[in-house]
Amino acid sequence: MKKTDLLILVALLTLAACSNHTEEKKTETEIKKDTAIIKKVKAPPAETKRPPIINITDTLSSKRIVLYMKDSAASMDRISMKLAQIFGLKLGAVIKKNNIKTSGQPMAWYHSNKAPYFFEAGLPVDKKPSKLPSNIYVREMGVDSVVVAHFYGGYELLPQAYDALKDWIKDHKKTMKGKPYEIYVDDPIDKDGKMKDPYKVQTDIVFPWK
Repeated sequence: MKKTDLLILVALLTLAACSNHTEEKKTETEIKKDTAIIKKVKAPPAETKRPPIINITDTLSSKRIVLYMKDSAASMDRISMKLAQIFGLKLGAVIKKNNIKTSGQPMAWYHSNKAPYFFEAGLPVDKKPSKLPSNIYVREMGVDSVVVAHFYGGYELLPQAYDALKDWIKDHKKTMKGKPYEIYVDDPIDKDGKMKDPYKVQTDIVFPWK
C-alpha cells in the first residue's frame, strides 16, 4: 500500500471512530469539514530531473584542420561506442602513422536527431596529412561567427541546448550557416575508468551563423 493511501485510510478510520462516540447526526457543514481534511492528504510532489546547466556565448570559432569519419548508429548507446572507436582507435592510428598531432578536442556533426543516427566524428590536427585511407576525410574550417552553448549535464538532455540555441538564432534574427557541431571539451570518464559527474563534464554545441 502506498504511503498516501495509508494516510487517507488513517484519516477515514479516525473519522469513523469519532462518529461511534456520538449519536448525533453530523450536519452538512461538519461533513464538508471532514471531506476537506481528507483532501489535504496529498501525494508527495513527483521527483523532477535536475536540469542541465547551459551558458550561451556569441563568439568566433577558430581555424581547424579536422580528420573525420562518417558513420551511423541505431541507438544513442551505439553512438557512444562508435565515437570511442573512431576517436581512440581508427583516427588515432592514422594520426600516429602520419606523424601528426591532435590540436583540439574531439568533434561530431549529426545529420539526424532520431534513429538511425547519421554523423561525422573527427579530431582537429596540427597539419593536413599527405596520405589518408579512403574512409577518412579532411575538413578545413575557417573563422566563423558562432553561438556556443556550454553544456553541463547528462547527454540525454543535450536537445535542451539545441533548443536554446535555436531560440537565440531566432531572437537575434540570424541565419544558420552550415551544420551545427559538438565539441567534447571534457572526457566523461576519469583516469580510473569511472563515469564522472555529468554536471562537471563540459560539452560545447556550436551553431555557425551569418
